[in-house]
Amino acid sequence: MASCKLSAVVVLLWLVPAYSVAQAEESFRSHSDLVKIAEVTVRMSDHGPVVLLQAEGRTIPIFVDLTVALSIQSALSGEKLPRPMSHDLMHTILNAYGGKVTQTVITLKDGIYYGALTVAFKDQVKVFDSRSSDSIALAVHFKAPILVGRDLLESAGKTSEKEKGAEL
Repeated sequence: MASCKLSAVVVLLWLVPAYSVAQAEESFRSHSDLVKIAEVTVRMSDHGPVVLLQAEGRTIPIFVDLTVALSIQSALSGEKLPRPMSHDLMHTILNAYGGKVTQTVITLKDGIYYGALTVAFKDQVKVFDSRSSDSIALAVHFKAPILVGRDLLESAGKTSEKEKGAEL
């Protein structure tokens, strides 16, 4: 787990106040049973775009707006859009100044998903509160790990159909 140490700086599109390094490390310790998301996909549903976070045969659905869904899908596929979207712009700005998203931790509180986006910038580490969708989008753009607590995976994650079939 040493490689999962919070050694990064987190960025939000709306510049929500950052956690201190001590708060970030405490948050990390309280989420010591983290699971790395193995696959991220974007789908359309009857309720709109949904990002599917998959790990250990379970899928966590997170509904997002169309713009974020398009940003995540284009980053996953490597497709370049005619004009940069907000997450593309943030990616370009961070790269230009030597910043890098190193991970995001997705949590659920009172029915709302949150993202704790970690960004490394030179010798600084910052963790910023963010919408889970923005946090996921930036992690995908930087190919950074997306982490969830095992408790979240077990409570909000749905067993995937192929896993159900394998159990028969």
